[in-house]
Amino acid sequence: MIILVTGGARSGKSTFAEKLCMSRSSEAIYMATAQAYDQEMTDRIAAHRSQREDGAYLWHTIEEPLEVAETLDGLMEATLPVPTILLDCLTLWLSNVLIAKEHEGPDAITEEIDRLVRSVAAYPGLIILVTNEVGDGIVPEYRLGRIYRDYAGILNQRMAAISQEIFLVTAGIAIELKSKEYKV
Repeated sequence: MIILVTGGARSGKSTFAEKLCMSRSSEAIYMATAQAYDQEMTDRIAAHRSQREDGAYLWHTIEEPLEVAETLDGLMEATLPVPTILLDCLTLWLSNVLIAKEHEGPDAITEEIDRLVRSVAAYPGLIILVTNEVGDGIVPEYRLGRIYRDYAGILNQRMAAISQEIFLVTAGIAIELKSKEYKV
């Protein structure tokens, strides 16, 4: 089962995703995609890691900023039964991919998105995906910001299409969207 959790920055989506994961599984892999490019991010990552380690729930952390699809594929092959996975977050992963592959052109970015969508769709266990909704704000004034926003929208739409449940989190309140989807 694939569950997508989306919302704005600091909306409470990660906290909701963690609680959702804990309610559906006795333990999980927390696949973190963040990279520490400065001290503030280093501190933030350490705080999140410490919070998971100090809790009663059994989290197994994998820090994987780029090779998420390959890591998922490896978990499917190596582990039976397959573990529950909380992937936090897709848009940080996309940032990492854009930084690593921007010089290779748009096809390289699209290939990475395709690879990740295929791996998530093939995953036979519960996977909860956290992502940012970045399309509700103003149009970025710089080119890379617009490219990022566009790819994030594409990635989120593709993941939503394969998800069985989708939650939008705003001000810490989650609303399930997939069951309310209006089809034309």
